[in-house]
Amino acid sequence: MKATLISLLVFFSTLEAQDYIAPTEPEVIAQLERWKDWKFGLLMHWGPYSQWGVVESWSICPEDEDWNGRMGPFSKEGYFQYKSAYEALPETFNPTKFNPVPWADAAKDAGMKYVIFTTKHHDGFCMFDTSTTDYKITNPAYPFGRNQNANIAKVVFDTFRSKGFGIGAYFSKPDWHSENYWWPHFPPFNRRANYNLSKYPERWKTFVDYTHEQIREIVTEYGKIDILWLDGGWVRAPREDINMAQVATMAKMHQPGILVVDRDVHGEFENYRTPEQQIPETAPPYPWETCMTMGDSWSYVPGDKYKSTTTLIHLLCKIVSRGGNFLLNVGPDPEGNFDPIAYTRLKEIGEWMKVNGQAIYGSRPIEVNFESPLLFTKGSDGSLYAILLQDEQTTDLPEKVSIPLALIPKKHQASLLGTARPLRTQASLDDKLTVFIPDSIRKKPPCHHAWVFKLSF
Repeated sequence: MKATLISLLVFFSTLEAQDYIAPTEPEVIAQLERWKDWKFGLLMHWGPYSQWGVVESWSICPEDEDWNGRMGPFSKEGYFQYKSAYEALPETFNPTKFNPVPWADAAKDAGMKYVIFTTKHHDGFCMFDTSTTDYKITNPAYPFGRNQNANIAKVVFDTFRSKGFGIGAYFSKPDWHSENYWWPHFPPFNRRANYNLSKYPERWKTFVDYTHEQIREIVTEYGKIDILWLDGGWVRAPREDINMAQVATMAKMHQPGILVVDRDVHGEFENYRTPEQQIPETAPPYPWETCMTMGDSWSYVPGDKYKSTTTLIHLLCKIVSRGGNFLLNVGPDPEGNFDPIAYTRLKEIGEWMKVNGQAIYGSRPIEVNFESPLLFTKGSDGSLYAILLQDEQTTDLPEKVSIPLALIPKKHQASLLGTARPLRTQASLDDKLTVFIPDSIRKKPPCHHAWVFKLSF
C-alpha cells in the first residue's frame, strides 16, 4: 500500500512539474542556484492588524472560513462597521519599539540566509513609502508616520542587507482597500474584484497601473532586491490579468537576476514554488520552498502556540533532504517585538546549525528508493550526510546506525558532525553499512534534536 501511495505521489508530482517553466536568463539561473544554497529564511507578516491579534487581512474578506474570524472590539458589529474599524487601525498603530537589528541578529544567529518582509498584504496597507496612496505607514497623519524610521520596509531591508542577508519583498497583488479592486459602488462578495472587469475595463486598467507603480517603487527605491514574492494567486489571467509579463520585465530591468515568485500561478513567472504549511512527500523535480509559521498564525496573536525546537529542526532537515528551502514565519507584536519564545527557538536552532550546517547549506537531495529512518543530503564536495532525527523521548544516540551501501563507495571515512574521531564501519550482508558509535559519544552527544553522520570519500 505504501509503495502504491508513493508511486501515485510521484505520478502527480511529475504532472505538476510539467507546468514548471525553468528560467533561461543566465543571471536568474545563477541567482536561483544561490537561493538553493541558502536553504533557510525568515518570513515576517506585520502590519496594523497586529494590534487586534487578528489574522492578517482576511477578517475583512466576506468569506465564511474557520480561520478568518473577526476579533477585536468590533468583532460583533456588522460587516461594514467592522471593515471600517479595521481600516482605521493605522490611526493607532505606533510601534515605537520597532528596531529590526535584534530581528536580524537573531535570524543570523539561527543560520538564516534571507528574509522576506510583507511590504503590502491583501488589506492594501503599505508598509513602505509610496506615492500611490495615503494608506501607508509613512502618512504623517498616522502616529508612526512622523517617526524617523517610518519607512519600515526600507529600514528592515537595509538592516538585514547590512548583515549579509538576501532580500525578498512580499507583495499582495489583490488590494482590498483600493476602490479599483473592491469598488465601493458594490459590496465585496469574496476575495476577488467585486465588479465585472470586462464591463468596466478602465477601472481595472487603473488598478493594474497602480499595482505596477507600487512594484516599480519597490524594485527601484529599496536597494538590491533578490526575490519579488507575489501573493494572491487568484489575481491572474484571464479573469484578473495584471500583465505579469510586464511586471517581470520591469522588475528584471531594474534588478537583474531577481527571482519572480508569482505564487500558485504555474508558468514562467513562478521561478520557484511555495507549498504553504506543508512538505512534499517526495523530492519535487523543480525548485521549491515551504513557507510555514513558527506558531499557529502568520501574524501576531497573543499566547500563540509555538512549535518546539526539535519540531522546527526536524522540519528543516526533512525539507532540505527533499531539495527545498525552509521559509519560517515570525509575526512581530504591535510594538515591534518578537515573542521571547521566538527568540529562544531561533537561538536553539542556531546552536544546532553551528554543529551541522555543512549538511544543510549548499546541499542537494539524494533520491532514496528504499525505506530508511535516515534523511540524506549531498554536499558540494560529494560528501554524503545521513541525518538521524532524535525521538523527543530519547537523549542518547543509538549504538549503531545502518546506511544503504548503494549510496557509499568502498573507500570512505565516517564521522559524526561535532566530533573529531572517525567512526568504525562494517559492511553487512543485507547491503548496508553499519556505523558504530562509541559510548563516549553516545552519552555526551555534540548536539540534540538530530544527529548528522558524514561519509567522506
